[in-house]
Amino acid sequence: MLDPETLSIIIKKHRKAAGLSQVQLAELAGVGKTVVFDLEKGKETVQLNTLLKIFKVLNIKVQLQSQLMNKILNSNENS
Repeated sequence: MLDPETLSIIIKKHRKAAGLSQVQLAELAGVGKTVVFDLEKGKETVQLNTLLKIFKVLNIKVQLQSQLMNKILNSNENS
């Protein structure tokens, strides 16, 4: 599982590589600037939809993995 400190480093490095300030990232993602500040400090209480908006701007893809994932995906295709 990804811990908050590692997530904060990933977001910060991606933001800097994109040449964005924290405020610019927040504006592009359509979230408040304190959300970006909090994420880069390792805060754990950010909503998933907010985090996904930030990931989208930074071109970070999220992949769900589990032992059951293939069964779930295959059963949805057959439904």
